Amino acid sequence: MTKVFIDGSAGTTGLRIYERLSARKDLELITLSEENRKDPAARREAIHAADAVFLCLPDAAAVEAVELAEGSDTVIIDTSTAHRTAPGWVYGFPELKGYREAIKNAKRIANPGCHASGFIALVKPLVDEGLLSADAALSCFSLTGYSGGGKKMIAEYEAPDRDPLLKGPRQYGLSQQHKHLKEMSYICGLHTSPIFSPIVADYYAGMEVSVPLFLKDLKGNLKEIQDAYKAYYPGPLVHFDNAADEAGFLSASAFAGRDDMQIIVTGNEDRAIVTARFDNLGKGASGAAIQNLNLVLGFDETESLVLGE
Repeated sequence: MTKVFIDGSAGTTGLRIYERLSARKDLELITLSEENRKDPAARREAIHAADAVFLCLPDAAAVEAVELAEGSDTVIIDTSTAHRTAPGWVYGFPELKGYREAIKNAKRIANPGCHASGFIALVKPLVDEGLLSADAALSCFSLTGYSGGGKKMIAEYEAPDRDPLLKGPRQYGLSQQHKHLKEMSYICGLHTSPIFSPIVADYYAGMEVSVPLFLKDLKGNLKEIQDAYKAYYPGPLVHFDNAADEAGFLSASAFAGRDDMQIIVTGNEDRAIVTARFDNLGKGASGAAIQNLNLVLGFDETESLVLGE
């Protein structure tokens, strides 16, 4: 029986991973008591006993957990920011060219950030296919549900006496130093970090990441961009689909509760907007982590995941 340990199972991502995996018959979940879940000796024993470990921890604690794993053959899947651009770690986005095989053979896998997942899904194929220069100066805006902020933000938004300002969308990351920017630039091979405008709004889950483009800055027209995405993402977890009809709107919550990601290209022959829609808790967090677990342990890639029809 394959053994899995979730270090940090009390957080939003850890809880969702636990809920999904606890129903599986091919896995045994190692758990710690409340009094032992932060004890280094108990955590070290659990890590060494497991075939795979999810780190659902703050960055510093994730680094500590990796140190506790030294001497073991355990696969580590880190959902924190700590190792996403670190040497020796594989970035856990299997749909990118060459990444699936690397993940299957990895012992250290860094799960992507939620905003970063959408941006990278949109930009890296264009760079890989020679349609967009790595020197491009890009901008990105990203809408997310409040669950992306974890337990504290969820409590703030769901409190009966909450701040009235939470009724409207709120932009953040105003200093242009958001923690996802490093991986967004690094994985896409960009020479300049994008101008990034993340926005949290008054709905629980769902994400919509958009990158505006001037077609004069690309080596291709609108159809060639669409064709590039079709070829790059055959599905099922990331797929190009321009068929969504929402009367001229695109809802950021359309993929809530799902683990797949939709790529959309809209605009005209002068200007385009490429958009990724997914669940910030799904393909943006726990769903991606479970996909990586399935790949590295040799299970069906979509096991325990929720896909659209």
